[in-house]
Amino acid sequence: MTEANYYSEKIHGPHQYFELGDFELEYGITLPNAKLAFKTQGTLNPAKDNVILFPHMWSGTSSSMEIFVGEDRPINPNKYFVIFPGQFANGFSSSPSNTPAPFNGGAFPNVTIGDDVRAQHRLLSEHFGIKRLELVLGWSMGAEQTYEWAVRYPDMVKRALPFAGTAKTTPHDYIFVRSHEDALKSDPAWNGGFYRDQSDVHVGLRRHAQVWSVMGLCQDFYNKEAWRELGFTSLEDFLHRFWEAYFAPMDPNNLIWMGWKWRHGDVSRHTGGDLKAALGRIKAKTYVVPFSRDMFFPPVDCEAEQKLIPNSEFRVVDSLQAHFAMFCLTQSDRDQIDACIRDLLAEKVD
Repeated sequence: MTEANYYSEKIHGPHQYFELGDFELEYGITLPNAKLAFKTQGTLNPAKDNVILFPHMWSGTSSSMEIFVGEDRPINPNKYFVIFPGQFANGFSSSPSNTPAPFNGGAFPNVTIGDDVRAQHRLLSEHFGIKRLELVLGWSMGAEQTYEWAVRYPDMVKRALPFAGTAKTTPHDYIFVRSHEDALKSDPAWNGGFYRDQSDVHVGLRRHAQVWSVMGLCQDFYNKEAWRELGFTSLEDFLHRFWEAYFAPMDPNNLIWMGWKWRHGDVSRHTGGDLKAALGRIKAKTYVVPFSRDMFFPPVDCEAEQKLIPNSEFRVVDSLQAHFAMFCLTQSDRDQIDACIRDLLAEKVD
């Protein structure tokens, strides 16, 4: 296991796996014996029309989004069949950490958001026989996958809810993601991705955590010492027990390869670089929902894309937790996010 939710696997149960066989990636490499990890909650009804797809963010796995499902929540497993698909390089699906030579470790090929979504589409169509999705939603890189779904398969997605993410990675975001990749690679033990054990790259992981501590939250969070409300006793305590602890269990290569996907996310590849034309293909009723103080995906960037999407609305979740509002560290964050999901599911869609 190579991600922060390692222990949650023991709580929520193991992943299932969909065998993709020899899977041709968008950059021309064929990944032998590729596999896609996934989880489900609820029951697929006979008509197969109660499906919600919930891809996860960078650094997460299928377990990461299960906190949003419950009998008292908008995503009620008694009503919906919820699929939590994995993505390449997350440590459970085919990844640098679990793939044999010649694609092991630092030799793992570059994979794209499009590769993830094509693999997920095969899971839905070949394994489950699903032809329509009530809702696709996701946070951060899960939002990138949501946009890819809505643009690539517009007739399949009835509703789309990208939280705190963009359809095309901005230059500022691209630079940041590359900087946190470089922090990992700066560890002398990284060895081009062929280290002996992930714990050997602890220096890079700590540097990586420091970079994230700057951008993952916002100035107000630190100025107001909001970490005290989360149970931390000092700034240094928060930096060690939150940021470093979050990343310490993760595999550096997996983070780097997922990061490469993040910074190359771009749905305009479908329309020769024309983002307006790409987003104009979306038929889903769409809520575009940034987080108010998010420095990765500031509201102004998200709103610029929302204006290009037909039948869409723009909402903002106001949170001191910035990009990490989706972790629902406060009741306010949870309530605002649930309201967006509830309202969109209530929208009448043909």
